[in-house]
Amino acid sequence: MPEKSLDERAVDVARALAMDAVQKANSGHPGTPMALAPLAHTLFQDVLRHDPTDPAWAGRDRFVLSAGHASMLLYAQLYLTGYGLALDDLEAFRQWGSRTPGHPEHGHTLGVETTTGPLGQGFANAVGMAAAFRHTASQWGGDGLFEPTVYVVCSDGDLQEGVVAEAASFAGHQRLGNLVFVWDDNHISIEGDTAVAFTEDVLKRFEAYGFATDRVDDAEDRDAIRAALERGRDDRERPTLIALRSHIGYPSPNKMDTGAAHGSPLGEDEVRLVKEILGLDPDRHFDVPEDVLAHCRKAIERGKALHAEWDAAYATWAEANADVAAERERVLSGRLPDGWAEKLPTFEAGSKMATREASGQVINALAEVLPELWGGSADLAGSNNTTIEGAGSYLAESPQGRVLHFGIREHAMGSTMNGMALTGGVRPFGGTFLVFSDYMRPAVRLAALMGLPVTYVWTHDSIGLGEDGPTHQPIEHLAALRAIPGLDVVRPADAAETAVAWRTIVERGKPAGLALTRQKVATIATDASGVARGAYVVADPEADLPRAILIATGSEVGVALAARELLEAAGTPTRVVSMPCVEWFAEQDQAYRDSVLLPSVRARVSVEAAVTMGWERWVGENGECLGLDHFGASAPYEVLYEQFGITAERVAAAAQRSLSALGATQGAPTGN
Repeated sequence: MPEKSLDERAVDVARALAMDAVQKANSGHPGTPMALAPLAHTLFQDVLRHDPTDPAWAGRDRFVLSAGHASMLLYAQLYLTGYGLALDDLEAFRQWGSRTPGHPEHGHTLGVETTTGPLGQGFANAVGMAAAFRHTASQWGGDGLFEPTVYVVCSDGDLQEGVVAEAASFAGHQRLGNLVFVWDDNHISIEGDTAVAFTEDVLKRFEAYGFATDRVDDAEDRDAIRAALERGRDDRERPTLIALRSHIGYPSPNKMDTGAAHGSPLGEDEVRLVKEILGLDPDRHFDVPEDVLAHCRKAIERGKALHAEWDAAYATWAEANADVAAERERVLSGRLPDGWAEKLPTFEAGSKMATREASGQVINALAEVLPELWGGSADLAGSNNTTIEGAGSYLAESPQGRVLHFGIREHAMGSTMNGMALTGGVRPFGGTFLVFSDYMRPAVRLAALMGLPVTYVWTHDSIGLGEDGPTHQPIEHLAALRAIPGLDVVRPADAAETAVAWRTIVERGKPAGLALTRQKVATIATDASGVARGAYVVADPEADLPRAILIATGSEVGVALAARELLEAAGTPTRVVSMPCVEWFAEQDQAYRDSVLLPSVRARVSVEAAVTMGWERWVGENGECLGLDHFGASAPYEVLYEQFGITAERVAAAAQRSLSALGATQGAPTGN
């Protein structure tokens, strides 16, 4: 047998590292990293524009491992090519505190571009990345300088997920030619041969989406792989899907092409057999010969050369486009322009406006000073008020457009927005009805996990949407979304609060959802600065200290204010607190929280046209939670509020019951 080349030995070593890491952890997925080792080696050594010494280099291509369970495929390359991972990190695979978690996590491991775990998310993230790069490149120019190629490895499992159908349809329609997907066509999933569940002609399906398709019949043929990747890279008119026929667990003599190679260690005996087949010492673990490592680390010099070439081209461009370069640097740094908040509209007290309409006005005001603000709706722009007027539609023929048409693809909208935000060049927003946030939830959860600056414009936020009925009336959604760690859920009471909510969301740069009304609500006061702290006092007794506190969000703040008038007329001094964002209020120090929710006032009522779950924290054991712990109905919204008891009279009666339960003297405060 002829002596193996260094490239062939590097592929074998990557396979062994995957086997050893999974075996030591007694957990993980060895089969795909073994099968795709030639692909990964070819990508990182020959095709991918990257610099291991600067993982954040703006000119790099992006690599997304959508099949995140095959994380050792990526970790092996990050180690071998010099991203800073050490052998110790590979030995600590899936262990506490390691830099090699079970699925790749953005911000945790250098070289990981996005958090992938749930199948299909990485695929859709990559579509968002490609769309954002094309958009910002059209704004900045640079003749291709700012439109890198996004390479993706996806699995049979990815391609079965519905979100991939949505994202692929969007990518094909937009003709995102800076996207190259490699489908690991191995015919195996956890339950065995994919023939039991997945038999369509995938390439024809993707051709119908508008993709260029390609096929490589041998996953060991690195020359064929390289040629297919380069064909995909060079076709800038269509995204590309390459079907790569692989054999999971290759070259395991007993477990190749079986479900057993997918999600379990091969076993010590099988690992020994594979190493013997590869010509490696079966008694050595995590063994990387010096000449192999030196060969793989040539990626560093290649990367530095590509980086220097890009830097020179960038310097020439920046000199000729100084203003655009300065703006680009500002956007990528996350800095906001001076005086941007001064552009926010103000709203007159007493005026009536739906908060969705107010949000639309704020979006248009912000768009004048924040070119990075980019977004649209899942085919509900007229209802969500998400259109940036005069900005034009983002389409294949007009990538400079700032109005995104996601189509009726809520899940892909959420997932692609994550990819867009990960580029750093845009601050994406996307709209739909609050009830359809259910379709977005997996992507929203991952945005929160990564802390991405994405904004969800969720309108028609309660039974206030009226006649469409219970299928469209969100009841449990606010509580469910508040349960996601790291997500800010903001339900403003009026137009003034909406403006401050948007300002605060932009300043914080975190994932946030706005829950906005369809129906008109009165503007309570022009000063709603307290929104930034999550909750604040909107009304207090004129003389006496309050004996009851009413806490409300959104359109129910108006209901609470009307209830206060009834209580005051009955001799009960009452405070009304607007709490548009529970998360922001929970972040405040105890002194501020106590100044809003006076500890001595234990007669409290929360009112929100949604399930009452979670409000116990704020009303205490002696308070009452008023809401809807059942589904809605089809009728005009005024009738629904009356029939379901979200009225001033019901709120006032609840406050009186709370006072009565406390006793005549206990409800009277002695101070703050």
